[in-house]
Amino acid sequence: MSRFSEVKNLVMSLEADFEKFYDKGNQAAGTRVRKGMQELKNLAQDIRTEVQNKKNAG
Repeated sequence: MSRFSEVKNLVMSLEADFEKFYDKGNQAAGTRVRKGMQELKNLAQDIRTEVQNKKNAG
């Protein structure tokens, strides 16, 4: 479950930047959102691989 916590923490850490970008039009916040979403994508892929390996192992 620690991997799930990592995902939750990453998403929550981006909340302020989402607000700054969408509500205030802050372009730098948009860059941080894009970077955070890329990290989320990579984390999700790592979790998918981990689950697949565990499933195949038995």
